[in-house]
Amino acid sequence: MSIFDFVDNEALGSVISVDTAAATIRVDDLDRLKRLQVNRLVVLQSSKPGQHLIGVVVRITRKPDNRDLEEAELTDMELIPNENNLVKITLIGTLLDKVGDEQNVFRRTLETVPEIDANCFSLEGERLTNFMQVISNVKTDGPKLSLGNFTLDDEAVAYLNGNKLFQRHAVIVGSTGSGKSWTTARLLDQIAELPQANVVLFDIHGEYRPLKGEAFKHLRIAGPSDIEHKRGLDDGVLHLPYWLLGYEALVAMFVDRSDQNAPNQSMIMTRTIVETKKAALDPEQHKDILDNFTIDSPVPFDINGVLEELKALDEQMVPGAKPGTEKQGPYFGKLSRLASRLEAKRNDRRLAFLFQPPDECMNMDWLEKMVHSVSAGRGSQEDGSGGIKIIDFSEVPSDVLPLMVSLLAQIVFSTSIWTAIDKRHPIAIMCDEAHLYIPERMHADSSDAVAVEIFERIAKEGRKYGIGLVVISQRPSEVNRTVLSQCNNVVAMRLTNGDDQSVIKRLLPDSLGSFGDLLPVLDIGEALVVGDASLLPTRVRIAEPKMKPDSQTVAFWDRWNDVEPKSDTPASIRSWRRQSMN
Repeated sequence: MSIFDFVDNEALGSVISVDTAAATIRVDDLDRLKRLQVNRLVVLQSSKPGQHLIGVVVRITRKPDNRDLEEAELTDMELIPNENNLVKITLIGTLLDKVGDEQNVFRRTLETVPEIDANCFSLEGERLTNFMQVISNVKTDGPKLSLGNFTLDDEAVAYLNGNKLFQRHAVIVGSTGSGKSWTTARLLDQIAELPQANVVLFDIHGEYRPLKGEAFKHLRIAGPSDIEHKRGLDDGVLHLPYWLLGYEALVAMFVDRSDQNAPNQSMIMTRTIVETKKAALDPEQHKDILDNFTIDSPVPFDINGVLEELKALDEQMVPGAKPGTEKQGPYFGKLSRLASRLEAKRNDRRLAFLFQPPDECMNMDWLEKMVHSVSAGRGSQEDGSGGIKIIDFSEVPSDVLPLMVSLLAQIVFSTSIWTAIDKRHPIAIMCDEAHLYIPERMHADSSDAVAVEIFERIAKEGRKYGIGLVVISQRPSEVNRTVLSQCNNVVAMRLTNGDDQSVIKRLLPDSLGSFGDLLPVLDIGEALVVGDASLLPTRVRIAEPKMKPDSQTVAFWDRWNDVEPKSDTPASIRSWRRQSMN
């Protein structure tokens, strides 16, 4: 039985114009016009029996009656309906009374458009509840993916298509305090129920530490104190040794492009690193690697040997034209700045995770162990736990943060590329505070540019290799446009900045452009969900996650009114000096 049993006298009005995905309704009853609200749902008669078209109200217009007094004195029966009482509708889908054995099936397609004079009905009350239940009736063999309930009907659960959410990439945005981290935690709640879950979350500020359970594995990029105590993967500490860096990253980190000797420095550094890497490989045992070797091959090598070679070339004297004389070598004095930069970074305690890794990180076998720990699915991990890997970057210096985050993303991406298709296990990369390392504005040849290039490639090609991308940011206007344009699912919470609103509006389909006007008025914990994964583009009230991230807004006034103060200055200074919270 159809849930839409409308009769003609319930009609809101009739269609007077039709476009590809829009229709304009003339409303005769002013009382019904006043009850309408923008962004509410309506139902239109279809030209096909057994079908109803679903639309969203995007504009309501009423122009005052300008007829002269004599015409106005006519009786109600003689009054001509005012054609300026108009409602503009965007069509979003079709409800079919029956498809095979199924009844009341909603599809996000428009097989027909309404005919002129077709009736339009307001969707409210019991009919709205019934329709939202149809939307909520997602058929799946496993756990359903739900962020919360529809704002239109609190009793109806808003389900998303988990496949399309990660296949087509997603963006979660919202101003500070709008509930963005809460939404992310809610999404992780759903993923944690899956036996073969596989997610990597880049946690820039350490706010997801409270998320515990067998589905979660916490790894922290090593800080200075971890070097002292020789902590490694078994202790939940992750090192990213320098030999993992590719050519572009190495150049961005060590070569000053403004230096007139930059081309020479890049060339010599490349040659020296290649020679040092090759020297570290056994000609017989690693013959297959040597036969296809490049500077990007992830092979451990001694950075001290590279530094010594650069210094030697910088001071090299060669035989002169006359016997017994010497002259300056071709690179004399041209590599001093490169060598100084390399030596300074090698000795920088903040970068110990990069240049002073434990001995185990210098073994060929370590990379396999590290990659398995970071990118293997839950069922492949020890004890069948750790499907969601939360990587804490809070102790990584901000100047190298983009390079380090992108390095880990590159490792995950490269591993998927070089895995046989039948052995590939899909993995989602969730980028919290993405504006910090996938910026829109950057200097050419900088570490930011290297990071953006990697994420752009993942956004464009990741789907083919089983990699989904979820971009999370409070400033979408500062996130790279190319990456955002590849995200076909939008979960947008309250945004008060005009530039941020404009970016999200451009991601919305043209027919749903008016939804963007909701962005500054959304409530805390409320989101606008639009995209391939959402059967119905609408507002959703995000449900409370089982475990809340450590991102709660501090209650200033209440804290200032406490009887006892909260302070630990000595510990703060000690952590500051040690550059570690541990």
